[in-house]
Amino acid sequence: MNRRQALFALFGLSLGLPAARESSAQPTAKAPVVGLLDAGERLEWWAAFRQQLRELGYVEGQNVSFEARFASGRFEQLPALAQELVRLKVAVIATSGTVATQSALRATTTIPIVTATGDDPVRLGVVASLARPGGNVTGVTSFSGELTRKRFELLREVLPKLSRLAVLWHRDSPGSALAMRDLEAAARSSKVALQVQGIKSADELTEAFSAMTRGHARAVFVIADPLFFSERRRISDLAIKHKLPSIYGVSDYVEAGGLFSYGPSYSDLFRHAAVYVDKILKGAKPADLPIEQPTKLELVINQKTARALGVTMPRLILLRADRVLD
Repeated sequence: MNRRQALFALFGLSLGLPAARESSAQPTAKAPVVGLLDAGERLEWWAAFRQQLRELGYVEGQNVSFEARFASGRFEQLPALAQELVRLKVAVIATSGTVATQSALRATTTIPIVTATGDDPVRLGVVASLARPGGNVTGVTSFSGELTRKRFELLREVLPKLSRLAVLWHRDSPGSALAMRDLEAAARSSKVALQVQGIKSADELTEAFSAMTRGHARAVFVIADPLFFSERRRISDLAIKHKLPSIYGVSDYVEAGGLFSYGPSYSDLFRHAAVYVDKILKGAKPADLPIEQPTKLELVINQKTARALGVTMPRLILLRADRVLD
C-alpha cells in the first residue's frame, strides 16, 4: 500500500473512484451529508477537519456522512464536481481553494458553503463583506494575497542584496493572480526585478526552474496553489538543485525541503471550518456568520536546506521563527 492509499484508508475515503471523485461511505438515511470540494487533494488538512467534527460529536455513519470530490489541481473538473455535490443534496459544502469556492457558488446559491482556505473573498467578489457575508458563503480565509508583501520583506531580510527574483505561480488561479499583483507592487518599490514563471501543469516545473537559472534569478517565490501542493517535494528539490533559496506561504513545503515559509496553520484553518459546519448543521445561516481570519501566523525555517544552499539565516529571523527544522 502506497502513502496515498494509506491516507485514503485512514481518512475513510474510498479508492474505488477516480482521483477527482473520491467518495466516502454511502450516507445513512437520516444523517446530514457534508460535501468536501477541494481544488487539490490536501488529505492531511481534511483529516484535521474530520477530527474536529468528531470532537464536536459527529460520528460518521451515525449522525454525519461525507462526500468528497477532489480535483487534484485540475481546475477544469471543479464545476462538474460541484454539480455532483448539489445533485446529492448535501447539507453543506466545505471547500478548499478559491477556485473550489467559486465553482460551488456557481453551482448553488442555496446550499451553505463553508470555506476552509482561500484568498480575500471580498476582493474576489465571493461575499459582500467579512463581517456580514450576505449570501450562502462563510467560513475561513487564509488571506494568502494579503501576506504576500510580508513574505517578500522576509525574503529581503534573508537576502538583502537580492536584485532578481523568480516567481512560480499557476496562471489559471484567480487567487494566485491577486498575489502576483501584490508581489509586483512590492518588488517595484524595492527595485527588485521579477522573473515570472507561470505554469499550467506539473509537467512544466522542470523547464520553469531551468528558465529561472538561465534568467539569473537569485531566489524563488512560490505562490501557493493546489496544483503545487502535491508537487511540493519536487518543487523543493528543484529549488535546491538550482541553488535557489525559496519562500512559501505553507509550512508543508518547508517540511518537504523548502527553505522557509510564513503563513497560517492550515490544519487550524480546517478545524475552524469544521466549527462553522457544526453551526450551520445546527441551524445557523451562513449570511450571518462573519468570515474568520487567521489569528496566528507561523514562520518556519529549514536549516538543513539553508546549509545545502549556503544561506546563513539572520539571527533575528531564527529568533522569530516558530519552528526550525534541522
